[in-house]
Amino acid sequence: MPLAVIADDEKNQLELISFHLKKNNFDVIAAGDGEEAFDLIVEHRPDIVILDWMMPNSSGISVCRRIRSSKELKKLPIIILSARGEDIDTSHGLSSGADDYITKPFSPIELIARVNSLLRRTNSEINSSIIEYEDLLIDNDKKILQATDNNVKIGKTEFKILSLLMSRPENVFSRDQIIDFVWNNMPDIDNRTVDVHVSRLRKVLNDNYHGTCKIHTVHGFGYCIRNN
Repeated sequence: MPLAVIADDEKNQLELISFHLKKNNFDVIAAGDGEEAFDLIVEHRPDIVILDWMMPNSSGISVCRRIRSSKELKKLPIIILSARGEDIDTSHGLSSGADDYITKPFSPIELIARVNSLLRRTNSEINSSIIEYEDLLIDNDKKILQATDNNVKIGKTEFKILSLLMSRPENVFSRDQIIDFVWNNMPDIDNRTVDVHVSRLRKVLNDNYHGTCKIHTVHGFGYCIRNN
């Protein structure tokens, strides 16, 4: 199930959003202020972040900017919630790096629709035909990996893992997220299986590619690809 981190200092609002997300098959981690939210985002690397604008310690806008300035987090989908409904407020929220802006009060149906729409958009980027990062290129239609203009033979599972990592360079994907994307949460797949296939992927790249992009391990969490 996709994981959402939500942050709002209004307890009733937080509980309402949590309830409807869980009802729609989301795992939810809730925070009551901006600093707590950012710490949870760093720790759990969610699939989507929902932030109230006005919160103690750090506003949703500030948290959004911190996410966008982080190499490991900057591709996370973010929705800002706010009672400020003027055009200039919406513009300010979106210019801070948010992908969507929802004005309070809103209906839970609208929120879930916006969340799902944003996740579909994010997933379509992951599954797009051509994905490029530095001197690596993946063609999902032809199942081809090009490394510095040379075609590289790669296993089907390793191809899917690399496709996911390259869809959001420098973003850290948890092992659970990789299992969900590659194996659709098959019950017999565990973290060790992920590690074995990442090891094979690294070997293929080490043997056939001499560029600067490397797959990095974030110990206790997962993997990312970035330019050294």
